[in-house]
Amino acid sequence: MNKPVDPMETESTAGKPRSQDRNSLFMKAVLRFPVSGTQGEVRVRNVSSGGLMAEAPVQASRGEPVEVNLKNLGWVTGKVAWVAESRCGIAFDYPIDPKAARQQIGTNPTDENMPHYLRKLNTQALTPKAPLRRI
Repeated sequence: MNKPVDPMETESTAGKPRSQDRNSLFMKAVLRFPVSGTQGEVRVRNVSSGGLMAEAPVQASRGEPVEVNLKNLGWVTGKVAWVAESRCGIAFDYPIDPKAARQQIGTNPTDENMPHYLRKLNTQALTPKAPLRRI
């Protein structure tokens, strides 16, 4: 079971190097501020199990609660950890699996939601081909 992130733990590690691995990536997500009800699209630059860095011109203050809609994971709650120019850091309330956020949608060739012609192409791409002969 996931346990909540202790705010005292994150504050005491301000000057120390981070222990969580970060996965650099470039994907879009929706950032929502539940208190004001505003939301907008952001570009996620890196993600770890404890948080992410997003690029967008946001007007937020440190500690403000947010929700981020990440691909394959859905809505994840957290708080604004820092804001600098057009970037912001978000600390998640609960750890996530960052590899799930990176996984491409539709990588399973038997996905029922995928159109039949794409399933066929995925199946063909995954089947091993005979080696070429030299003549």
